[in-house]
Amino acid sequence: MRPLVVLGDALLDVDVEGSATRLCPEAPVPVVDVEGEWVRPGGAGLAAMLLATRTTPDVVLVTALGADTTGRRLASLLARDVEVLRLPLDGETPRKTRVRASGQSLTRLDTGRGRAAEAPLPARVRHAVDGAGAVLVSDYGRGVTAHPELRRLLTELTTHVPVVWDPHPLGPPPVPGATLVTPNEREALAVAEGCVDVADAAEAVRRGWGCRATAVTLGAEGAVLATPDSAEPIPVPVPDGAFLGAQQLDTCGAGDRFASAAVAALAEGADVTDAVVTAVDTASRFVAAGGASALSVHYADRRDGPEGTHFPGRSAFEFGEHVRRRGDRLVATGGCFDLLHAGHVSLLKQARALGDALVVCVNSDESVRRLKGPGRPVVPAADRARLLAELSCVDSVVVFEESTPSAVLERLRPDVWVKGGDYADDELPEAEVVRRHGGEVVLVPTLDGYSTTRLLQEALRRPRATVHDGRGWAPGTIGSKEAR
Repeated sequence: MRPLVVLGDALLDVDVEGSATRLCPEAPVPVVDVEGEWVRPGGAGLAAMLLATRTTPDVVLVTALGADTTGRRLASLLARDVEVLRLPLDGETPRKTRVRASGQSLTRLDTGRGRAAEAPLPARVRHAVDGAGAVLVSDYGRGVTAHPELRRLLTELTTHVPVVWDPHPLGPPPVPGATLVTPNEREALAVAEGCVDVADAAEAVRRGWGCRATAVTLGAEGAVLATPDSAEPIPVPVPDGAFLGAQQLDTCGAGDRFASAAVAALAEGADVTDAVVTAVDTASRFVAAGGASALSVHYADRRDGPEGTHFPGRSAFEFGEHVRRRGDRLVATGGCFDLLHAGHVSLLKQARALGDALVVCVNSDESVRRLKGPGRPVVPAADRARLLAELSCVDSVVVFEESTPSAVLERLRPDVWVKGGDYADDELPEAEVVRRHGGEVVLVPTLDGYSTTRLLQEALRRPRATVHDGRGWAPGTIGSKEAR
């Protein structure tokens, strides 16, 4: 099955939980004694997480995240279950904080007004959207769904792939031809000006937006479905088995659960009516079971470190998978790196500057011998890898046996593959592998005069070397104990 792609605006939801037993003396407001802070992905992040944990593990989220603390925390939360393809964000990552006492929300604080930046769409995003088995668009009015290239891709997908669109008043209208659009009652009535009846509004929205079907969600009343095949909109009530009678149900995330259940059903071959029936039932049970708050984790329980990126002792492939799931940009480069020199360091620093993490692919000893001759390498692979791993610009190292890194790149799938500018693009057999997985090949300038072969030739031309004999500098023979 092809992956389900969720596209839209992610945010961080925070619940500050406590108890309130007294009023503030300065104003008639409750004083909350904080007992803990609970966090979870919100918006498109919640929709993706619901799909990944309740429906299918193969979920890709396309969203815009900032490089701030909120963005890093959100990316770390998502990385457990979802592959995140990250778009740039102008401004701070949105965060919504609810202050709650004894299960009752007292106030909500919204911070972070960042919006998706107007930037070219990364190749990996285009590749993921083109290969989607179904798409859920989760719009929270932060600009992702307004990206012109994304809208063009989605318009093309509607002809052969289920596209469910959960709209937002501050976002653009869905693309024409969307399989199912899921506004709530207030949103539908606002779009269908002049309509008072929800059923009329559902049909007006369907016609106005040019979508195949509209399901207007009505909370505890279920939904109303408008399709071109029915003379009248179809009411879809909450099933008797879904308990919604309690007074203090937390409905946070109900719309995301409805839309995610609908797209999952459509992806499995259900028709629109059956998908909406399933979505009403699933969302009702989700709310009755505690809603989105049931997916929260206590912030003190996180063990990922400040940015959640270090994986000591794990393979480069595990590290690369973690970087991708965080939505960060994975860069890789490769070579023999025999006798590490300033030219190597310059290449590695330039490579690291092109993304968020750098994996170095190192030729094994046998691979170096095939490429450079029987006298090489000078430094064994284990030592070369250890030296590279000690550099601050290198995040992980992998040694490969083949003459080219094509096989290792097939598993690593970097966003960027970097080589020195002394290569030409058509000389890199691994370039096809990189591009097939949505990555790009970048050639960076090299430092003139630096190469291991040249250093060895220089050394061989000098029969004697200057060494320190404990009293001062004196001549010593290369290869002697003193010169080692």
